[in-house]
Amino acid sequence: MSETQTPLIAVTEAARRQIVRLLTGEGRDDLALRMAVVGRGGPGGFQYRLGFVGREEKTVDDRVVDAGGFEIFVDPRSLESLQGASIDYVDELQQSGFRIDNPNSPWSDPHARAVQELLDREINPAVAAHGGWIQLLDVRDGVAYLSMGGGCQGCGMADVTLRQGVESRIKEAVPDIREVVDTTDHAGGTNPYYRPAKGGASPLV
Repeated sequence: MSETQTPLIAVTEAARRQIVRLLTGEGRDDLALRMAVVGRGGPGGFQYRLGFVGREEKTVDDRVVDAGGFEIFVDPRSLESLQGASIDYVDELQQSGFRIDNPNSPWSDPHARAVQELLDREINPAVAAHGGWIQLLDVRDGVAYLSMGGGCQGCGMADVTLRQGVESRIKEAVPDIREVVDTTDHAGGTNPYYRPAKGGASPLV
């Protein structure tokens, strides 16, 4: 299909209105939105950078997307990872801000890709109800390395959630994963959803 039929990046009407509003607030008419993938991790497996830049900062290798009222400069190193992605803006009770939906996987390893898909499809929606999220850092030699954030960091129920819910579900869905390691610094958590406890049930079981 041509790029006209399948745009590199789609922008929902809600996101377009919000971006135009922010651009107007800057008081300049020479700004564009720069978008790039800067790493792995976070919802959907990617970390993104979004920010306004002057049009003079456009490079010869940037891909320019006309988003209707403003332009998006896409970093050339991010083109493959962003193909078919969309920018949305949500304003809900549990979430407010820009959301990027990306159909691409950040992982070339099939086991890591399968774990990431499980996190996106099933595990993170469940722990999000408790104010938390879980990201995949790496898969090596049958071991999946995870990090917990939000309400999961410092939560007294984190180990229960990991062992009773997350680890068992990952091993069930991806049999080649023999171990799940939580790398989170839980001592850094400041607002756990639960009080520390030795027992209890995981929100995933």
